[in-house]
Amino acid sequence: MIGLVDARTGLLLGGVYGVLVLASVVTAVLYAVLDRAKNAGLLSNLTQRIAAWWFMITGIAVALLAGETVAVFAFLLLSWLGLREFITISPTHRKDHKTLVWVFFIITPLHYFFVWQHWYGMFAVFIPVYAFLFLPTRSALAGETKKFLQRTAVTQWALMVCVYAVSYTVAVLNLPTAIEHGREFAEYAPAGSGGAAGAQLLLFLFIVVQGSDVLQYIWGKTLGRHPIAPSVSPNKTWEGFVGGVLSATALGTALWWITPFAPWQAAAISFVSCLMGFFGGLVMSSIKRDRGVKDFGSIIPGHGGIMDRLDSLVFAAPVFFHVVRFFFT
Repeated sequence: MIGLVDARTGLLLGGVYGVLVLASVVTAVLYAVLDRAKNAGLLSNLTQRIAAWWFMITGIAVALLAGETVAVFAFLLLSWLGLREFITISPTHRKDHKTLVWVFFIITPLHYFFVWQHWYGMFAVFIPVYAFLFLPTRSALAGETKKFLQRTAVTQWALMVCVYAVSYTVAVLNLPTAIEHGREFAEYAPAGSGGAAGAQLLLFLFIVVQGSDVLQYIWGKTLGRHPIAPSVSPNKTWEGFVGGVLSATALGTALWWITPFAPWQAAAISFVSCLMGFFGGLVMSSIKRDRGVKDFGSIIPGHGGIMDRLDSLVFAAPVFFHVVRFFFT
């Protein structure tokens, strides 16, 4: 085993790379058969999206190969970038500067330190309780009361979404995980000792939730006719939602063998994770519409910003973590 990657994890990553190779081949074929002038936008967007997926999957693979410390630091970096995107599009005051210094350089690293230390008691309450009470107090001491509630709410939301919720993705590595015996999962190890099993749970979550996003996009583009919330996200249709969620649930069910779940449990957890991922995307789209922007940023070509790519995980990861923790540990 290298880092958190054993033979089973490597097989799963190999399968993901196989899908990316297939997508790249399909794109090349489309370039050859379609009129490039008429379909320039489609081909360019498709190329950018697939290139971004190559980069993102490779980033995850490298982090898992390097071990838990690097994986936690990688998500800390993602949270910093996400915070920057969120705060950039939000109304703040120059007197919020010192509060934001606390958010970026003290609270966020401390939170990820607790994740890295497997200190669940502090990790679970540090931001929702202690930071929640401290940050408005720090802002009040700055003496600026204009739009105080709005500015405080923005700071709290940014921290909860970009740090607390995002960190649950890598916190999956800390879950007590099943030790495989043949095709049976009978014994459970203490938190943090799961190694590759924890990595497999993280990949399961990522593949199912992100796969749901991709499949909803595909179903929506091919069959979408009825928008769910046209004023929020006109591209989200009932056809895309149902097709994507059911397809991703089937995908998660097929991946039951890398988890401590029975097939029916993998199906149920996948379905719930896909639903939560959809709700996350819808809520984050509402925030963007409120701020009058199309994307949170432009760091990922074809996708937008960090939070545009993680919007589904911010709702799905915490629920996945606690469902698995409650029922399987």
